[in-house]
Amino acid sequence: MKTINYNTDLCVIGGGMSGLCCAIAAARNGIKTVLVQDRAVLGGNASEEIRMWICGAHGEDNRETGIIEEIMLENFYQNKNLKFPIWSSVLYEKAKAEKNLTLLLNTSCLDAKMDGNIIKSIKAWQSNAETFHAVEAKYFADCSGDSVLSTLTGAEFMYGREAKSEFNETIPPDAADKKTMGMSCLFQIRETAEKQEFIPPEWAYTYETDEDLPFKDHDRNNNFWWIEVGGEWDCIHDTDKCRDELLKICYGVWDHMKNKGDHGVDNWELEWIGFLPGKRESRRYVGKYVVTQNDVEHEGRFDDIVAYAGWSMDDHFPQGFYYSDGHPTIYHHAPSPWGIPLRSMISKNISNLVFAGRNISVTHAALSSSRVMATCAILGQALGTAAAQAVKDNCVIDKIDIKKLQSRLMDDDCYIPWHERKVSELSKSARCSDDIVRSGKDRGKENLWLGADGDVIEYEFERDTQINKIRLIFDSNLNRNYHNMPCNYPLYETRFKLPQTLIKEYRIELIKENGETETIHIKDNRKRFVMHDVDKTAKIIKFIPMSTHGDAKFRIFNFEVI
Repeated sequence: MKTINYNTDLCVIGGGMSGLCCAIAAARNGIKTVLVQDRAVLGGNASEEIRMWICGAHGEDNRETGIIEEIMLENFYQNKNLKFPIWSSVLYEKAKAEKNLTLLLNTSCLDAKMDGNIIKSIKAWQSNAETFHAVEAKYFADCSGDSVLSTLTGAEFMYGREAKSEFNETIPPDAADKKTMGMSCLFQIRETAEKQEFIPPEWAYTYETDEDLPFKDHDRNNNFWWIEVGGEWDCIHDTDKCRDELLKICYGVWDHMKNKGDHGVDNWELEWIGFLPGKRESRRYVGKYVVTQNDVEHEGRFDDIVAYAGWSMDDHFPQGFYYSDGHPTIYHHAPSPWGIPLRSMISKNISNLVFAGRNISVTHAALSSSRVMATCAILGQALGTAAAQAVKDNCVIDKIDIKKLQSRLMDDDCYIPWHERKVSELSKSARCSDDIVRSGKDRGKENLWLGADGDVIEYEFERDTQINKIRLIFDSNLNRNYHNMPCNYPLYETRFKLPQTLIKEYRIELIKENGETETIHIKDNRKRFVMHDVDKTAKIIKFIPMSTHGDAKFRIFNFEVI
């Protein structure tokens, strides 16, 4: 057998949305990173193997930005026919584009070497290449969801539901137990121009009437999330057992919809069914701080907030599909947004272990709000950025300059509630034709510059001035009502496109005192956040919008010289 050795700054375990965003952020912030993913594709629960759409915070203008928004917009640009293999290639492309990032697919972490409470290295097996990978790193970020490093390192973790009394919460049961939310195998259907037959496998369950599926919304426009089991089993070691049960249910539900009454799906066919269950909950690390239901309800206004959530405390009953007393989940209210501290992403007892995703240090109740993937993605970006800062500043991660980290995250278009991004001193020193583009507020219609044909935004200095970068934030319609990918495929789909509000073509002119002009001309923009490296001198800098992806107005939140 072959062994490849690595000595890196950060090793990320898990290539779901949290792990991918963590690895990309760390690499972009200048540290060497290895991303270890046990599947052939990236995306975790959002991958083509599971196909859960990406959800996040509720409420106006609360959509998560940064790397996750960049990925979604690129998918809308490349993937006009909404093919999941193309979604996989977009995720793959984002990882492979980073020169500081080494991507190891089909690679499972199976061992760790310790020196006291420090992880020295991990060992992983790449089955399709018959290769072991040994990775030494300064920090190890477990973004695996199941917290694979917990049992390999002795890191403290939680599993199941705490008792009400343990954290003075009201959502948990009176007595602690080992029950969790379950897992689901999703399926997707496609509309055709003519009637389609369906013959179920003999081993599928049979549901003759709607009463056999009480309280289950088997409308074709949902994603069948309620086909859920495993909360009363071991949701790690019983994964295959769960899959077998879920497949029987899935085929039975579709047989019911097609062959047991009129459910409006005569022309629909079963296009895909997942054989890898999507998980909601398993091990959760114990961090420097455990976020509770009470923290959620009080908006999580921590000093070290680095990300936020805003999904309801959506607490699925452990019985899942077999819960018979009503709707299979309770939507406990949660404010949107509420803040998540860096301390909840740093291990309590393993000094160089950090984590992002659904396995952060939260109680079961708080997890029911923090577990959705857009939240996990911005947690990942925050953690990767924090790890890079710790390495570059030669500082342990729980002692880093938190204000510096928050500033960097906001500069990278990661919104942090109740914080304002600092506008560059260079921008403030110049005359600007419209101050709204240098307000430091990158969302909300009240902070939006609206322009028509011929309108220009201009900075002017007294003399030629060094310009290193130009920062732009466009309007990608943070209130759009569709996700990254669909749950089904109607004959005609009009959603899942690049937002019309995005500026597509623009010029930036840098004009010197002597009239000499250099031009940056972008013809096919599909990003919300753009940072141009300039390194030029100029007296006047003009932003000239030329076209959008469909909107009649030009929209921009930020145009800043740095």
